[in-house]
Amino acid sequence: MPEILVPETASLARMVTAAGAFAVPTGDVRLSPDELDPAQILAGSPQTFSAELWTSPDGSQSRGIWEITPGTVTDVERDEIFVVLSGRATLEVEGGATVELVPGSVCLLAEGAKTTWIVHETLRKVYHSVS
Repeated sequence: MPEILVPETASLARMVTAAGAFAVPTGDVRLSPDELDPAQILAGSPQTFSAELWTSPDGSQSRGIWEITPGTVTDVERDEIFVVLSGRATLEVEGGATVELVPGSVCLLAEGAKTTWIVHETLRKVYHSVS
């Protein structure tokens, strides 16, 4: 199946309002490259990609699709729920849990959690985050 281009966030919001729903096969959505701060990279040459599907009017919430290639990175998290679509990673929370992420995993992240992502296979997720 060819890659699917998702409309810009504002256009997508108008489409959802008009139609009442929007759906795409997430594995085929073309993601845009994101800038990963080199200071976050602990091992390998990971890259991140995303497609933002919705942002609240005040910018405090967002929904989208995110992907990271193999490697190890650190992050400080937002309040987030996500579902892993594909790939495999180990997520370590400083002073907290270590979880194995596989397709179908649902994960909740706490605002401000300091994490280390050890990505074994390119991981793609859908998410909803709040700041």
